[in-house]
Amino acid sequence: MEVRAITKNLPMSAQKMREVVRQIQGKNALHAQAILDFVPRKGARFVAETLKSAIANATNNHGLKAETLRIKECVAGAATTLKRMQPKARGSAGPILKRRCHIRIVLSDEQ
Repeated sequence: MEVRAITKNLPMSAQKMREVVRQIQGKNALHAQAILDFVPRKGARFVAETLKSAIANATNNHGLKAETLRIKECVAGAATTLKRMQPKARGSAGPILKRRCHIRIVLSDEQ
């Protein structure tokens, strides 16, 4: 049985989020939660929140035990980018790209 949770449009680039996501791929779900508690990055809070939601989906909706769950897939992908302009010299303008990302976590009870 596979259970997933998705968080969309987080205000952080997918490149920065992938550094956090790679640390928990393939691990036990409860062990991954413990790892994320000690990761000193802003993205770790968002990933931990999504993982907590995936575990809650598994226990409440499908009756699975949290101890048996493993992270089968954990992906951070790019979302829409907000485009802004910064005034520059001589009346020109420079682009500001405010990047966003999506997180998808898939849990499985198969070993």
